[in-house]
Amino acid sequence: MIYDVIIIGGGPAGLSAGLYAARARMSTLIIEKDAFGGQIVTTSDVENYPGSMESPTGPILIDRMIQQAEGFGAKKVSDTIVEVNFNEKIKVVKGEKEEYKAKTVIVATGAVPRPMGCPGEKELTGRGVSYCATCDGAFFEDLEVYVVGGGDSAVEEAMFLTKFARKVTIVHRRSELRAAKSIQEKAFKNEKLDFIWDSAITEVKGEGILESFILKNLKTGEEKEIVADEDDGTFGIFVFVGYLPATSLFTDKLDMERDYLVTDENMHTNVDGVFAAGDVRAKSLRQVVTATADGAIAAVQAEKYIEDNFED
Repeated sequence: MIYDVIIIGGGPAGLSAGLYAARARMSTLIIEKDAFGGQIVTTSDVENYPGSMESPTGPILIDRMIQQAEGFGAKKVSDTIVEVNFNEKIKVVKGEKEEYKAKTVIVATGAVPRPMGCPGEKELTGRGVSYCATCDGAFFEDLEVYVVGGGDSAVEEAMFLTKFARKVTIVHRRSELRAAKSIQEKAFKNEKLDFIWDSAITEVKGEGILESFILKNLKTGEEKEIVADEDDGTFGIFVFVGYLPATSLFTDKLDMERDYLVTDENMHTNVDGVFAAGDVRAKSLRQVVTATADGAIAAVQAEKYIEDNFED
C-alpha cells in the first residue's frame, strides 16, 4: 500500500499531524518506535496547554490525541525506522518489521533534553528533577531551586524560575557562564539568583521525591551533600545542558542546523514532499502547543503537495 502520508514519531506533533491528515481524508500512518506521546508522557500535570483548565496529566492528554487521530481514520504501528529513501516521488521508509511507502512523509521524531547522567536522575525525573522551567516552574512556588548549566537557555530559565522559587542557584561546571553577556548582566543583578562555580551534581537522592543531591567541586574533588530544607521536604533541580534531537536517520538526506532539521514556516524541508514538525525542528520554543501547531501545518501542506503533484 502507498499511503498519502507517513508520520514518523507519535508525540504531540505526530499525533496532531495524524489528526489533520486523516480528517482531510488522506490515508495516514503514524509510526512510533517506543510509547506514543514523547516527552509529555512523563509530565504529571499539564497546566499551560490552552484549554487544559483541569490540568490533565501528560498521559491523559496523549490518550485524547490518539483517540482523536484514530477516530478520523489514522492508523498507528509500532516499529523502529532504520532507513529512509526520499530520492523518488514515492518515499520509502524501512522499519525493523516492515517497509512502508507514501506520497509524503512528516518527520516528527522529537528531541530529548540532554541528561546530567548521574545516579538517581532517571528515577526522580518528574519528582523534583525537571528539564522544562515553563512546564514545571509553578510547582516550585516558594521552594529552593537549582539550575544545572551555564548557557543562554540555562541562565534565562533560571531567571524565569525566580518568579516562583524563593531562591535559584545556578550550578555550572566552569568558573564563568557561557551565556551572552547581556543575559549574564541581567542574571547578576537578580537578587534571587546565586551561583556555584566549577561544580557538578553527581548523584540525586530521594524516596519517591527529590530530597538531596551530591555536589562535587571539579577542581578540588571535594564532595558534599545538599539536603532540602526540613520545612520544605524537597527542592527542584532543573537541567539545561542541551537537547538531543532524533535526527541521525536523516544525516545527508535533509538539511540540518546543529543537528535539528531546517524547515520554512510551512514545515517544508529541503526535499519536496518531506516535512518536519515539533521539537526535531530548528526553532525557538519547544512546547506541546508549538508541536501541535507544527503538526497541523505540516499535514495541511502535505495535502496541498499531493494535490499539486499527484493525479486522482
